[in-house]
Amino acid sequence: VQLRAFGGGVVQAGGFRRLSCAAFGSVFNVMGWYRQAPGKQRELVATIGGGDNTDYADSVKGRFTISRDNAENTVYLQMNSLQPEDTAVYYCNAKKKIVLTSRYENYWGQGTQVTVSS
Repeated sequence: VQLRAFGGGVVQAGGFRRLSCAAFGSVFNVMGWYRQAPGKQRELVATIGGGDNTDYADSVKGRFTISRDNAENTVYLQMNSLQPEDTAVYYCNAKKKIVLTSRYENYWGQGTQVTVSS
């Protein structure tokens, strides 16, 4: 299983950026994005599950949109109205339910840096 994330870079405050994460080797029940800023713990940004159910951190609601292309096994994060506090390494995450249990296998991509300049 491999998750490959793309799309990080430097953007000015108020700008936008689109992250992509392509999954190889399996199909996943839930895909999403987490981020980790310097000196902080990794935190949830957004997830998308079966039936396109989505969940967002309060700090990104109304600005970020997560979507998924099941045919391409790819998840996207459209980030609008970016602010300096969005600066972080963004990690792609994918979860696959273990059959006959309530547990999930958890996979991580390599991370992509997003820097928002003021």
